[in-house]
Amino acid sequence: MPWDTIKDSSGTAEAIPVLLHHVARGDEPTARAALATLRERICQYGFVVDQATAVTVPFLWELARLPQVTCRVQIVRLLKNIADARQWESTASAYPKLLHHRHDYVGWEREARRAVRAEQDVLRQLLGEPDPELAEAAAELASTLAAGRVSGSRA
Repeated sequence: MPWDTIKDSSGTAEAIPVLLHHVARGDEPTARAALATLRERICQYGFVVDQATAVTVPFLWELARLPQVTCRVQIVRLLKNIADARQWESTASAYPKLLHHRHDYVGWEREARRAVRAEQDVLRQLLGEPDPELAEAAAELASTLAAGRVSGSRA
């Protein structure tokens, strides 16, 4: 992945692989800190996605399924935030002229939601996890994804 050619909320996304590595292999404080930084870069404020979000999502799904990762619950919650993200789309609906100027942002939201939906089969594994907090977070994400299908929302 050419991380240096895509953008996250802080500029170039080239730090994302290092953050993912710390989430995957760090002790709990290191992993949580790395995930918090990653969250700010790909889903700022918990609802504003960026260009790098969709390409990061498959890595998040992979980390969520690994039992040795110490912050799986937070990863699943981040995936839910990404699946819920409609900041730019909602704004563009209210102010159609903005869509012309911010079309990329709306597209990034849709791509990010598609990326979350594309690997939702991992939820079956997570719903069966013995950690009740992880299973609950997975159920909330599953509900979000199901609601998106029912409401006719695009990706």
